[in-house]
Amino acid sequence: MKEFDLAENVKLIVKDNVLAVLCDKGLATVSSAIFNGGFKRVKAVLNIGVPEDYSDLSLHLNPMQLITMSSAKLGINEDYLAMITAARIKNYSLVSKKGEDFSVSVTATAGCSHGEASGEEMDVQEITGTINIIVYIDGNPSDSCMVAALITATEAKTAALKDFDVRSRYTGDCATGSITDAVTVASTKQGKEVSYAGPASKLGKLIGYCTRRAVREALLKQEPEWAHRTVLDRLKERHLPLEKLASEVSKIEGLAVTAEELAKILNGNPSALAALLAAAKMDDDYKKNLLPTDLPDWETATRSLADIDYSKLTNYNAVDLPPFIKVVLIKILKHAQIASKRKSDIIKLAGIMKDEKEKLDELKKEIAAEREANYGRKFDKNSLK
Repeated sequence: MKEFDLAENVKLIVKDNVLAVLCDKGLATVSSAIFNGGFKRVKAVLNIGVPEDYSDLSLHLNPMQLITMSSAKLGINEDYLAMITAARIKNYSLVSKKGEDFSVSVTATAGCSHGEASGEEMDVQEITGTINIIVYIDGNPSDSCMVAALITATEAKTAALKDFDVRSRYTGDCATGSITDAVTVASTKQGKEVSYAGPASKLGKLIGYCTRRAVREALLKQEPEWAHRTVLDRLKERHLPLEKLASEVSKIEGLAVTAEELAKILNGNPSALAALLAAAKMDDDYKKNLLPTDLPDWETATRSLADIDYSKLTNYNAVDLPPFIKVVLIKILKHAQIASKRKSDIIKLAGIMKDEKEKLDELKKEIAAEREANYGRKFDKNSLK
């Protein structure tokens, strides 16, 4: 068990699959927790991890069974609220920062393998990945201030996901969270009253900083791969896997390529990979119609990346890829074809030169033999240069 003092009479305890913020005198809370959320006064705020061997069916049919079983590990059976996460509790992060009239401590557990962008269509087949946040304010925020604090923490969470370019599983757009996230703001309500917790307020700045950092740290502990993805990984997250890139661009006459061949062309070619990632960023803007005012139109912008007018290629319009990715991918393959032909020509020329050298050496031998026969002494072929 781990235990930390967050403030006088306020502790953070981590034991097995339970993370808890405890205060015997009680905490004012505003929360989206699955159990006892809303505006409540409690003595404990729990973040409960689902054990790896716990049945998904049991969890969804009776979540209270897990909640009561887990809270009992800390001897808690009343006056508490609880959030649930599939992330490992051991991968939590704690970030604290002190201001003049208050201090903030944020704990977070995070997994985002099921990212989503709020407002999009979602056909949910499974629920994995959850970001749970507990914001403890050692101060006296008003009720409206606590609501503002919850909003600021949510904004900071989304900013943390943007830091890693996390994408929605459903559309490939920038993720704003996962589908089961929860946030709790808690305070002892002691001291000078604080009215504001927006991102630009003194309290909001602390909340934003602590939350963004805590979510980033927790996410990397739970899923370290977010900091170690390839360009092809990031294209796949945008619903552009290598197989689709190859099959679509192969519709253009003379550009047939398999996924394996395309991977070979791209791997070890940093300029091509960088160009594809830059194109993907431009396609994000294209999808939202965020045309920069110093560009005349999208068609001119895409054509500026091409060596020639690729739109005249046979079956160009049949290629179902975002416009910037399409143009850059065609350019990469065209250049690869040129480089391949150049290499083939060099090899062919080298073969001709080798053949000619062998013929020249043979001729020199014949001349040396003829002179020897005519003049009765040996000649070194090198003397015939």
